[in-house]
Parts: sequence; structure tokens; C-alpha cells
Amino acid sequence: MKLEYAIIVKNKTRLESLIERFNTRSQTKFYIESFGGVFEDYEREHEVFHESLNALQSQLSSVVKYKIVERTYVPQYIFSEKNLIVVIGQDGLVANTAKYAGGVPIVAVNPDVNRYDGVLLPFNTSDFLVGVDRVMSGNHQLKTIRFAEAKLNDGQRLLAFNDLFIGASSHVSARYKISFNDHIEEHSSSGIIVSTPTGSTGWLSSIFNMAYGVANLFEKDLKPKRPKLQDNQLLFAVREPFQSLRTQTGITTGILNQNSQLSIESLMPTDGVIFSDGIEKDFLQFNSGSVATIGLANEIANLVTK
Repeated sequence: MKLEYAIIVKNKTRLESLIERFNTRSQTKFYIESFGGVFEDYEREHEVFHESLNALQSQLSSVVKYKIVERTYVPQYIFSEKNLIVVIGQDGLVANTAKYAGGVPIVAVNPDVNRYDGVLLPFNTSDFLVGVDRVMSGNHQLKTIRFAEAKLNDGQRLLAFNDLFIGASSHVSARYKISFNDHIEEHSSSGIIVSTPTGSTGWLSSIFNMAYGVANLFEKDLKPKRPKLQDNQLLFAVREPFQSLRTQTGITTGILNQNSQLSIESLMPTDGVIFSDGIEKDFLQFNSGSVATIGLANEIANLVTK
């Protein structure tokens, strides 16, 4: 594969974000320590990340030209099939980048193996060039991930690498009408999570943790199970559905695939939202009159594997 250049995608460290907020390092230190925080942890995280970033840049420059794109500008950046994307950061940065990558191969690098689990980060700074070389030679292996999609009746749509959230923008109850497998109910809940196979170890797992934790109070020795979704499946779960004279709880979870979708009609006059992958600032308004169809998207992400 003839690459024009690689794109390094990175995010600010916590320390960099705090210094932007408080203007100086000393003021940031005072703020953290005044609330009992350990400033040295922020410093060490920052140092390790930049050591990894410097090592990555030094090695990458020996095989291909590169540009650096900050996470903030990824939604506006136009990636080309002549690019290779190298993401260095936490798992969430991979998810947020993949939505805008247009199928361009992504080499995901864990900058701090002692801090981040790296479920989506198969490489580190000592071996990522193997992935880069394989992409350049056309001898690479890819993990293909199908996005989830929320499509509104006004034509707007939103993709999700890990999960979609459909509900209210605050902690008030979300009100909506839900339709699945020819059944229709009116709901009052804390919103709906729709997870891809990749996202099933994230937000969705916390719903299972809560469900098993409550059930275990009354039935001991339950063996927790986790969903093993296939590549062409999504799983939705209704968070804390409330039973009342007007609202039901019959539809609480289900599997979506190519032949089944979820339809949700908002009954919220204001503050209804749909966002993906934990990015609340990038959302669709979901207020009265809006109907969302949730299912598998045509778009895919390509992650380079070892």
C-alpha cells in the first residue's frame, strides 16, 4: 500500500487540560492538592504519555511522513485511503476516531500499559511499527467492526463504535414510546443503551453488574454472565424502567441484527438527546415529534491486529 503519510491522533493529557483551565502549572497543583488529590499522579501520567509519544514519532518518521491531529479536530479532518491512522491514547480515543476514519486502517497504541487496560489498544511503542509495516506492505490483518446507527425521521443520523445512549440530558426520567418485535410500550426510564460487540465490555457491562448485584441480594451464588455478541449484532438494554399506570416494563432488552431494528418515539418536550461513545457534546436532539430507528450501520471501522 502506497501511503502519502500517517496521521497520529492524540488527545491532551489531564494535566494539559487543567493547565489550560487554570493558566499555570502551580495554580493547577494548588487546585488538585486543595481537594486532596495527588498532583504527582497527573505529572507522571503526563510524562509517560509524552515519552511514549516522542518514541512513537521518532520511530514512525523513519518509515513514513506523518501529521499530528488533536482529538478536537478529528470530526473535521478528511482522512484519505492513502493515509494510515496511528492512535495513541486511551481506548475511547480509538472509538471516537474510528467514526470519522472512513474505514482507513487504524494502528492503536497503548501509551501507558500500567495505567490503561487497552482492550482496543493491541500495540505499544515497542511493537507498533510491525503493524505499520504490514499495512504498508499489504500484509496486515484487520478486525472489522460494524457501527451502530441512530437515524431520525428528519434525516439526521449518528454512528456509534461502542454504544448509543437514548434518553434525557439530565438525571430526570426519559419518556418515550418503544417498538420492538411488533410490541409497543410507553416507557419512563433512565434511558436506553445500545451496544456493539466492542462496547459490550464498557457501559453495557455496568448494567449487568448492577442487575446481578441487586439479584444476588435475594438469590445467592448467582453466576454472572456476559453477552457474547456476534459481529452483526447489537444489544439494547433499558436502564431502570419504571412500572406505572401509563408505563410498562415488558421490553427491557433484546438483540438487533440485519433483520430487526428498534424504533423509539420521544415523548419529551425538551432535553431529549441521543449521543454515542460517551461524547455528550456531540448529540442529536430527541424531543417530541422525533422518531429514532436504531440498528446496524453500513459503515465499518478497520483496526489493525497483531
